[in-house]
Amino acid sequence: MRVSLRTAALLAALILSPLAAHAAPAQSLAGDWRNAKNTVHIRAYPCGDAVCGTVIWASPSAEAKARDKGADKLAGTQIFREFRPTGDGGYTGKLFVPTVGRTFSGRLKITPDDKLVGKGCVIGGLFCKSTTWVRL
Repeated sequence: MRVSLRTAALLAALILSPLAAHAAPAQSLAGDWRNAKNTVHIRAYPCGDAVCGTVIWASPSAEAKARDKGADKLAGTQIFREFRPTGDGGYTGKLFVPTVGRTFSGRLKITPDDKLVGKGCVIGGLFCKSTTWVRL
């Protein structure tokens, strides 16, 4: 039985269309995000072959808290550094936490409901903390 190229393409489209309908849309880290308390806003953006994120706004209380821990100013501080895709929809890189003045290995992942979860760990993953960001 010979099948024309057009018929083969039509069959392939019919077979694959249900799979495509359930595929998740590609989500990008790029954009503006706020933390759950709405005290810090960040902008995630491409930087070289990676993704970075910088604080674009902070409430007076967030600025004071960071200042108490030694940060001159929270707004303008790059907190996501060198985040690269991991292949499973997540990103790994470095998270700077201004309130402790340290940088940790971290992971970023966008949830199906378009929230950004940042997770930083120390001592080989023994102690971890997560922060959820909502897209602005």
